[in-house]
Amino acid sequence: MKPLSLARFLSTVVLFCGVFGSLPGATEPLQFALLAKRADDPFFIGVAEGCAEAARAQGDTCLLLGPSGSPHFRQQDEALEQALEQGFDGIALSVTHSKWLADHALKRLGKTLLITFDSDLEPGERHLRRGYVGLDNLAFGRHLAQLAQRFRPHGGKLCILGASPQNTNLQERLHGIRQQLGGVELSDDGKAERLNGANGWSELKRCPLYGSGDQQSALRQLTTLLNANQADTIISLGGWPVHEATEFRRQLGPLLAELDAKGVPPAIVIPTPRLDGAQRALLEEGLIQAYLSVESQEIGRRSYWMMKRLVQGLPVPEQILLDSHAHLPEALPHSGSEP
Repeated sequence: MKPLSLARFLSTVVLFCGVFGSLPGATEPLQFALLAKRADDPFFIGVAEGCAEAARAQGDTCLLLGPSGSPHFRQQDEALEQALEQGFDGIALSVTHSKWLADHALKRLGKTLLITFDSDLEPGERHLRRGYVGLDNLAFGRHLAQLAQRFRPHGGKLCILGASPQNTNLQERLHGIRQQLGGVELSDDGKAERLNGANGWSELKRCPLYGSGDQQSALRQLTTLLNANQADTIISLGGWPVHEATEFRRQLGPLLAELDAKGVPPAIVIPTPRLDGAQRALLEEGLIQAYLSVESQEIGRRSYWMMKRLVQGLPVPEQILLDSHAHLPEALPHSGSEP
C-alpha cells in the first residue's frame, strides 16, 4: 500500500491542552490519547469529551486521534503507528481489525501502555492490552434483540445493518442478537449461526448489510430495504442512521409513513451514544421503535481513569463494563437499564 500522509489520515482533536496543577508526587502532566475508528464520529467525540474532562481535573491531557471519513482498518493502523511514535503515556484503542493491527502497528507497541475501549482485541491478541473499557457487546446485542422482541414477539424477517465484518465489537453484537432471537447456544468461538426459522426468526439472504459506517451509507441501505418491503424488523449495530435525526426524517419519513398506511411498518431498533431531543422525536412519531443508549462520555472518563492508574502502578480490573439504557415510546412500559 502506498504510504499515507499524516494530514490525510490522522485527524487530531485537541480537546484539552492546558495544565491546571498536578497530583501530589507527579513531576509533570501526563498525556494520553484515544485512537478511534474515526475521529469525526459523534460517539468517539463524546468519548473524547469525557476523557478530556477527567484529564483536565487531574492536570493531564487527553487527545482524540484517528482517521476521518469512512473507517478502514488500514487507515487506523497507520494512525496507530504515528501515535506510537509520539511518546504518549498511554493509548486507548477502539479496535477495527484485531489481527491486522496485531500483525502490523502493534508490533511496534514496545513499552507504550495500551488499553482498549468500545471495541476490544480478539482473545488471541488481548495480551497486548492492559484492560478494556466499554460495553459487554455480546450482552448489548442481546438487549437490542430483546427490544425487537417487544414488537415481534412471534418472530419476524430480520435484517441487521453493520459497518464492517472485521469490527470486533459489532460482530459480538451480531452474535448476541442471533443468540437471543434464536434461543441458541454460542459456539466455542463465541459465534451464532444465521437465523433460519428458529423461534420464528429468519434473516434475509442478503443481510447483514455492511456499509461505510456513516449516515448516508446507512440511509441508502435502509431506503433500498424499505422499498423492497421484505424485512419487518431492522436492527442496526451502530447509531449511524440517526446521527442527524432531521436527515433521517427527510429521507425516510415519507417511505415509513407509506408503509404504516399499508399496515406493514417495520420495527426499527438502533443504538445511540446519547439520546437527544431530535432523536426522541423520531421515537415518539413512530419512525423509530426503540433505542439502546450508552453514555459515551462515561466511557471516556473511565478510560482515562484506567490509564492513569496503570501509569501510577495501581491495580485496575481487566474490564470496566458500562450499562446500556432502553428508550421506548412513552406509551410503552420502560424497565430501567434492561430492555
